[in-house]
Amino acid sequence: MKISEQWLREWVSPDLDTEALAHQITMAGLEVDAIDPVAAAFSGVVVAEILSAEPHPDADKLRVCQVSVGGETVQIVCGAPNARAGLKAPLAQIGGVLPGDFKIKKAKLRGVESQGMLCAEQELGLSDASDGLMELPADAPVGTDLRSYLDLDDQVIELSITPNRADCLGVSGIAREVGLLNNLTVNVPIYDRATESITNTFSIDVKAAEACPRYVGRIIKGVDVSRPTPLLIQEKLRRSGVRSIDAIVDITNYLLLELGQPMHAFDLQKLEGGIVVRHAKAGESIELLNGQTVEVRPDTLVIADHNGPVAMAGIMGGQSSAVSAGSTDIFLESAFFAPTLLAGKARSYGLHTDSSHRFERGVDFQLQVEAIERATCLLLDIVGGDAGPIVHFSSPDDLPVRGDVHLRAARIQKVLGFDMEAPEVERILSGLGLGVTATADGWHCSVPSWRFDIAIEADLLEELARVYGYNRLPVTHIHADLVMQAKPEAGLSVRYLRRHLSARGYREAITYSFVDPQLQRVFSPDCEPVALSNPISAEMAVMRTSLLPGMVDAVLRNTNRQQPRVRLFETGLRFVTNESGLQQTPMLAMVCTGQRFAEAWSVPDEALDFYDIKGDVESLLALTRSPESFAFEASTHPALHSGQTANITRKGEIVGVVGTLHPSVVSTLGLNEPLYVCEIELAALLAGKLPEFQELSKFPEVRRDLSILVDKTVVSAQLLNDVRTSAGTYLKDLRLFDVYTGKGIDPKRKSLTLGLTFRDQSRTLGDEDVNMALGQVIDLLEKNYNAELRN
Repeated sequence: MKISEQWLREWVSPDLDTEALAHQITMAGLEVDAIDPVAAAFSGVVVAEILSAEPHPDADKLRVCQVSVGGETVQIVCGAPNARAGLKAPLAQIGGVLPGDFKIKKAKLRGVESQGMLCAEQELGLSDASDGLMELPADAPVGTDLRSYLDLDDQVIELSITPNRADCLGVSGIAREVGLLNNLTVNVPIYDRATESITNTFSIDVKAAEACPRYVGRIIKGVDVSRPTPLLIQEKLRRSGVRSIDAIVDITNYLLLELGQPMHAFDLQKLEGGIVVRHAKAGESIELLNGQTVEVRPDTLVIADHNGPVAMAGIMGGQSSAVSAGSTDIFLESAFFAPTLLAGKARSYGLHTDSSHRFERGVDFQLQVEAIERATCLLLDIVGGDAGPIVHFSSPDDLPVRGDVHLRAARIQKVLGFDMEAPEVERILSGLGLGVTATADGWHCSVPSWRFDIAIEADLLEELARVYGYNRLPVTHIHADLVMQAKPEAGLSVRYLRRHLSARGYREAITYSFVDPQLQRVFSPDCEPVALSNPISAEMAVMRTSLLPGMVDAVLRNTNRQQPRVRLFETGLRFVTNESGLQQTPMLAMVCTGQRFAEAWSVPDEALDFYDIKGDVESLLALTRSPESFAFEASTHPALHSGQTANITRKGEIVGVVGTLHPSVVSTLGLNEPLYVCEIELAALLAGKLPEFQELSKFPEVRRDLSILVDKTVVSAQLLNDVRTSAGTYLKDLRLFDVYTGKGIDPKRKSLTLGLTFRDQSRTLGDEDVNMALGQVIDLLEKNYNAELRN
């Protein structure tokens, strides 16, 4: 938000220079982003009047003008299309200096002498573009220095207003803050209420009171739109970044900037029947003031007449009812729309306007009548006309409720660290507009209608600290009786898992909890995600039911930026709705793509495969000190390759999934390499097993290898589990170290080679002990798996 320093000082003028004022405002929580002069540096420019404008004898597009500068008349050669007799415009005199250190000298243009330069706004640094001379009001005093006449020795203060401080989206709100910070009285403009000289009214029918609890309007007949907006108002608009259009539109914009109340004026002759505030009907569309035609959805509030929508409520007016140069009668509206119901509507249509920016954050719901009275007075003074009575709709049950808040004096000491004097507390709170009543233990405060961010005691404490000055709060040491929390020895920490994955070449990613609905459906088509009522964008419209969509998007961003080898992990919540409500489950996700090793002369150039990420997952499971409680079971997943997907189970319960992204999904996303993913519940990884000491055996191990032929459909994990069970207590280690298919093997079978290691704690095992265990294993394999021993 941009405001003119001079405009602010009309309301309240502390004894501070611009920099000090900006610092004070920033320290109060209203951050100043920039301070810029309203005009570039120039000198020697005065108000001049063109007395005559004759064609140049040797140039079709030039005019020779006789220009009065007060005490004398000078000749100027000008090419501006609007140069005409009677026009008052800026004149840079000989010796003057324009922005960019451009010095004005006597010159000849096509043989005709020119004693200066008539200026456009762009040439004075007042605008980025212009199509002719800057036209000054007819009553501008000729010969007056332009900087003095336009008050150009001013600064534009650009503020970054946080969403909770909608009350400061107007000069009045900023002035209230500055007045309180400096203990000064705010000079609120005084105006008389407009005289109702006609009885004409226009009916208002609000059919959606929950979305529009207050709507006021009045007719003004006989306006003259051709009358110019006063230069003072035009300059205030320009310095706030708003373009002057016509007097009626300018006044509504002026009130928006001054009071923070958006308003709109309709051409009364273009309205039919009366105003109806309702939700849009299916198939309705509206052409907006920006020329865009949109089909409004049924959840969108519109301002309509009896023929159809004429404006999108709180966002933008329609072209069909817009005020034009030929308008003589207008209907002026001022309304309050519920912020929660309007939030996000403008963005959903690709729009963002000054009105929607304010209504979404909350406009003072007691301001509408005052704003329309103020606007009426200005309009009658500028464009004339006769005002009718105000038609007022209000639904008290739907207006925001302001509950009283109790502030305890003891909490000030406890939270802020010092005792604030009671008079100072009352000064600050009352200066913010709160009604303050002293009680035995503190103060009872009523919240004003313009503050949507004060609801609990902590809010009042924040206001006290903010206004008193964070930099003035005393430094105190924290004193507390702290008890160390017990930490289960068996449990693991998330930090430990992060360090482990980092050591294995992964980098931690932090992605949004909001994801693209289309990408979400790829990974969880059967799970209905929680939709956001006010999404940041259409691509971040739902809460994630899995961490994988965000991680896949992160991989895509990296590969699109010439990062061919990507390994990422993330810990965070997923949000799934079920019968008991919203379930928030901490998860760990991993993704990897590209080469197995970083490029180097000492390692082979090999691509990752499914077993790489499976091995990384197994290393995580080993940290729990009970990897035997986990298992991998072949499964299917909507987004994963059916032949390279496995559920991760712990004691029979599914806790995660690991697999390869389906080739069709890889192609759709635009990835060039296969992508391997894993997602597992953090609780399953953090629940470790307490370490137990086992005495090292003094006796040697015995190793036996078995090569067997089994059907290709045999699941190796199940076979290994059965071997462990049948091999007996002497088996200490079992490894599958070779899988072979191809030449010399039945095409329907595969060769598995197992390494079995036996050892006993109390004696050296003999061949008969080992052979007995091997015999049991072979019998099992032949019986259960139709296995054959290879020679």
